Amino acid sequence: MYTLEARDIHKSYAAHKALNGVSIAVPGQTVFGLLGPNGAGKTTLIRIINQITGPDSGEVFFNGERLSPKHVEYIGYLPEERGLYKKMKVGEQCMYLAQLKGLSAKEAKVRLMEWFKRFDIHTWWDKKVEDLSKGMAQKVQFITTVLHEPKLLILDEPFSGFDPINAELIRNEMLRLKSEGTTIILSTHDMGSVEALCDNIALINRSQVILGGSVKDIKNSFRTRTYEVVYEGAAMDLGISLWASFELVENFAREEKSVAHIRLTGDRKLNDLLGALLPNLEINSVNELVPDMDQIFIEAVQKNATHE
Repeated sequence: MYTLEARDIHKSYAAHKALNGVSIAVPGQTVFGLLGPNGAGKTTLIRIINQITGPDSGEVFFNGERLSPKHVEYIGYLPEERGLYKKMKVGEQCMYLAQLKGLSAKEAKVRLMEWFKRFDIHTWWDKKVEDLSKGMAQKVQFITTVLHEPKLLILDEPFSGFDPINAELIRNEMLRLKSEGTTIILSTHDMGSVEALCDNIALINRSQVILGGSVKDIKNSFRTRTYEVVYEGAAMDLGISLWASFELVENFAREEKSVAHIRLTGDRKLNDLLGALLPNLEINSVNELVPDMDQIFIEAVQKNATHE
């Protein structure tokens, strides 16, 4: 399992501070979400990890060793900006890129045939890149990124241009690669994919990490102990049941059902809430309202902006 760690990375361009003391630790054989608004500093950090540019200060360690040019062969990078040569044929292009990454022509052809069959694109071999749709070209570029079996895979907005079926195909391939030992850094604005794929995240805003850790722990830390209760009965009976012991956040109708959002206060637990409601109302369902990653992203960025 290959790990990556960035320690106290600083990077400036003229008067712009792109990264201001950014540190992340990516565990081996995990999917690590690198998140943040546009212009937060994510792409700069990715470029430093890929050794496209260097930090002004700070260090990056790949599997415990200080990052150096010898590690390039272990890294695969799919940038947000697509970079295929439009006039080349798909197969010709893939063979060229595979050999640039150190594969022999024979080995490259074998691996490419396997991937083309897996993605059901074997009929594209002799097509020109300019004849492909954005999603089709994205498939080809994904293949060229993973073909040399990198130990660290960096994907910047990999689902851009894909329909739901092909986006799911890429997600499944990411999970398969992870299960086989690949460490993946995923930079995306698709919070649904973050919830489905990521084990850990770092949220960068205004050049600094403002939130980090496991997705599970972060979601737990944003819980508000608020429950959605679907019930039958009068609103007055709801109010009597809650009285001063619980906070009624809102009460509304949805599809001819009465719905209440109720927050536990003090040391009260869900059983206490049910005990208060059941004598006066018929309860159809109770679910905790746990914030999703979209809500957490927005709340964390807004809180950071307010603090700034």
